[in-house]
Amino acid sequence: MSGIKKLAGQTIWYGVSTIVARFINYLLLPYLTLKLATSVYGEFSLVYSFIPFMNVVFTYGMETAYFRFSNTQDRDSVFNTTSISLICSTLLLTVVLVLLRAPIASALSVGAHPEYILVAAGIIAIDALCGIPFARLRQEGRPVKFALTKVGGILVNIAATYMLLSTIPQYLALHPDHWMAAYYDPNWAVGYLLMANLIQNAVVLLLLSKEFFGFHWKFDAALWKEMMRYGMPLIIVGFAGMVNETFDRIMLQWWAPVSSATEANAQVGIYSACYKLSILISLAVQAFRMGAEPFFFKQAADKNAPKLYARVMKFFVITLCFMFLIVALYLDVWKQFIRKPEMWEGLKVVPILLLANMFLGIYYNLSVWFKLSNKTMAGAWITLVGASITLAINYFFIPYFGYMACAWATFSCYGSMMVISFIWGQKAYPIPYAWKKLLAYMGIVTSFFLIQKGLLYFYSPFWFQLVTGSALLFVFTCFILLVEKKEFQKLPVIGKYIH
Repeated sequence: MSGIKKLAGQTIWYGVSTIVARFINYLLLPYLTLKLATSVYGEFSLVYSFIPFMNVVFTYGMETAYFRFSNTQDRDSVFNTTSISLICSTLLLTVVLVLLRAPIASALSVGAHPEYILVAAGIIAIDALCGIPFARLRQEGRPVKFALTKVGGILVNIAATYMLLSTIPQYLALHPDHWMAAYYDPNWAVGYLLMANLIQNAVVLLLLSKEFFGFHWKFDAALWKEMMRYGMPLIIVGFAGMVNETFDRIMLQWWAPVSSATEANAQVGIYSACYKLSILISLAVQAFRMGAEPFFFKQAADKNAPKLYARVMKFFVITLCFMFLIVALYLDVWKQFIRKPEMWEGLKVVPILLLANMFLGIYYNLSVWFKLSNKTMAGAWITLVGASITLAINYFFIPYFGYMACAWATFSCYGSMMVISFIWGQKAYPIPYAWKKLLAYMGIVTSFFLIQKGLLYFYSPFWFQLVTGSALLFVFTCFILLVEKKEFQKLPVIGKYIH
């Protein structure tokens, strides 16, 4: 149990930082949906759909390669080589983005604002430069600085966003002759949001300066080639993963069943805002990845590692089931974060996306087999299958069903990736997952949501949703405590209360 305790401890730290940071950022959702027109929020979402793609290209799998090789090679040499590689490639790729800013902006349907791509290039570049310093904090087990830096950066972002979108325009309304009035454009809201993110990244890089400048200019070419062979397939994994995760917004803008670009942007805005309501699941997945990746590599040599990975999976799926219920059963509470009621029409995608993100989290947990066995091309093939499913469903069905096609494409994509990875992984690196029990848990929480949905169809006051949601959540809690009683008794702190 010590292994799970250690993972839990690290995941709590990384999880707290990730959850707090992203939830604080999530609190911008009410502000932005109130402040921005639905179509402008769609423009903002389109630009932010592009940034993760470039993050994959700029980092080209070096973060995972760093974890992999720092456990088997000289740690300082790995850090030096990785840092030099990323600094050089970031400079080159940033120049390419700057030169291609106009066609990229046109492809993203923001052709009138190529300057958005200039600011985005700065965000992406600093993100890439911060990747290995953050990875080093994780690899060395220093989650406190990791957490404080993450949360501090988000607070800076929020402060800068409010200043640029509210404080400055309010001040200029009272002082129209101020010199800033000549430069401030109230119609450049998306640009100001990008600028706030750029300020955040600059502050984060400053906070990580000790780690960032901790390398020496000693480049090991042989080691670099080995790391590149390991990491390059992860570019395919990451790029295809971004197709699955964010490209649907771009396709929705291209093919939405509406008559104008403004209406298409509004559809993107509705879908993006409702997608954020699946945040609890995605936060749990992200927090788990932060703690699990270095943990899995460190435990790989233990003969009991497969059993440990199976137990980790069980606790992880139980956690995701609870989070699904917390969001799905109380959807009328969560929708209040979206301040424009016109956007609530998209709430029907939320349960679908919650399940999709559960599948994605399980897939990340399953992916331990190809990372530990150096078969990263397997991950590339699996993710390419998922990307193909995403592209096909969106291409054929967005013109008829709009953002509902995007939601079901995400569900189908992540579900297929989960199944393929499980079947393939059990042949290449067998792990004794309690898969029948875990499928039952997922089926039960889905049934509970459908039961509540059926009850609300006949009687739908807000108080009744709260009562039925709480009752079903309580039943599931009792059920899990009964079935997993022995497991929970072994846990620290809460174990002594389980009888």
